[in-house]
Amino acid sequence: MHFECSRVYTQYKNINSVESSTLLNKLISNELSESAVLPLSSLSNLAIHPLREKLYNELHNRPFHSISSPAQLTHIAIQHHGELKQQEHDFISLLCNRFQVNSPAKSMPCFYQDFGLFSLRWERHLEYSTYTFIHQAPLTHQPFVKNAIDYVPSNWFEKMPGQVIAAVHLVIESESIEKARTHKVEQFFDNMSLIASAPVHSQAKVWSSFKLHEDGFGRFLIYQEDLSAAQLGRLAQQLLQLDTYRLMATLGLPLAQAINSELNQLDIQLQQVTTYIALGTEKSDRELLTQVSKIAAKVEDYRSQSTYRFSATNAYYDVALQRMEELKEEEIPGYMTLQEFLMRRITPAVKTCQTASSHLEDISKRVTRASDLLRTRVEMVLQEQNQTLLKSMNHRAHVQMRLQQTVEGLSVAAISYYGMQLFETMLTSLPTLGVEYNHELVSGFAVPIVIGIVFVGTRLIHKRLMKGLK
Repeated sequence: MHFECSRVYTQYKNINSVESSTLLNKLISNELSESAVLPLSSLSNLAIHPLREKLYNELHNRPFHSISSPAQLTHIAIQHHGELKQQEHDFISLLCNRFQVNSPAKSMPCFYQDFGLFSLRWERHLEYSTYTFIHQAPLTHQPFVKNAIDYVPSNWFEKMPGQVIAAVHLVIESESIEKARTHKVEQFFDNMSLIASAPVHSQAKVWSSFKLHEDGFGRFLIYQEDLSAAQLGRLAQQLLQLDTYRLMATLGLPLAQAINSELNQLDIQLQQVTTYIALGTEKSDRELLTQVSKIAAKVEDYRSQSTYRFSATNAYYDVALQRMEELKEEEIPGYMTLQEFLMRRITPAVKTCQTASSHLEDISKRVTRASDLLRTRVEMVLQEQNQTLLKSMNHRAHVQMRLQQTVEGLSVAAISYYGMQLFETMLTSLPTLGVEYNHELVSGFAVPIVIGIVFVGTRLIHKRLMKGLK
C-alpha cells in the first residue's frame, strides 16, 4: 500500500497546479479501489489493550439516576480508610437478602437496587462509601418530618461498618418558583439562618443551613417546576456530593491546626541549633547532633501523619469547586449562594492545610541543611584530629627509627664481641695442628675485620627487609 501511495504522489508531482486538486483525488481513489480488501468488521485479529474495556466502562461507572419529583433522599457517607470491603459487602447483602433481591458483586464499586418503598444507591470510593436512600412519593406532611431513611429497617443500621462523616436529608418539591418564594422556608430548618440560590439557570431553588439538626442530619430543600427527571437526578447528586466533598476537604483542618503549633516550636529549636553551629558556642557536636536528630524524627513523624491527608484535602477541594461550578447558580436577593458561602468557609481551611504542609516541607529542608552543616563541622574536626594523629604517629615512627638505629649499633658491638670470642676459640686450636702464630697480633688485626663483617652484614639485612616492606 505504501508503494502504491508513493506512485500516486509521484504522478501528482508531474501535474500542473491548476489540475492538481481534482486529479489527485481521482488518482488516490482509483489506486485504493484497485488494492482494496474486505472492510474491517471486527477487532478479533488485532491486539487489544487489556485495560481498554475497563477504561470504556469507567465513564459509565457511576451514572446519574433519574429522580422524579416529588422525592425524598437520605445520604450517608461512611469513612472506612480503604478497608472494610468485605464488611460492606456483607452489610449490603444482609439488606438484599432481607428483601429477597440480588446482592452486589464483590468487585462492584457502585450498586443500585430498588426495594419497593425505597431504593438504594451505594458507591465505594478510596477512603469512604456513600449510601443514598431514595423514596419517591408525594409528601403527606411538611418536609423533613418523615424522610427516606424511615422506610429502611432501623436495626439494619446497627451493623453498618465505618464511621459517619456526612449525613443529610434532601427533599424535592414540585412547586412553582414564584409560589416557593412565599413559603417561610426557615420553619423547615428550625429557624436557622439559611443559604439559598437558584441553580440550573434559575430553574430551581435550593435551600440549606449547612448545620446539623436535632436528628444529626443536615438538610437540603429543592423547589422546582420544569426540570426533567434526569436534571433532578443530576442536581440532587451534585448537592449530595458537594456536601460530602466539602466535609472531606476540611477533614485535614484539625490535623493542620495541631501540627502548626508544634511546627512553631520546632522552628524555634532549629533556629537555636543553627545559631549554635554558626557561632561555635560551648555546646558540643554530640549535643547539637542529638537535637537535630530529635527535630528530624518529629518532622518525619508529622509528615507520615499528614502527607496523605493534606494531599486528599487538595483533591477533595478541587472536586468541590467543580461541583459548585456545575450547579450554575444564580443569586437570590437577601441570601448568600452555596458557592459564596462554602468558598468563604472551605478555602481558609484548605489554605491552612496547605500552609501546614509547606511549613512542614520547609522545616524538613532546613533540618537537612542543618545536618549537612553539622556534618561538615564534625568532618573538619575529625580531619584536624587525624592530622594531629598523623603528626604524632610520624614523630613516634621517627623516634622508633632512631632507637632502632641505636639498637643496631649496639647489636654490631655485641655480635662483634661474640664473634671475636668464637675466633679466639678457633685460634686456640691451631697449635695442636702445628701452626705457629702470634696470638695477640692476630687477635688485634681480627677485631676491625670482624666488626666490619658484622656491620656490612647488618646493613645488608636491613636493606633487604626495608625493600620487602616497600
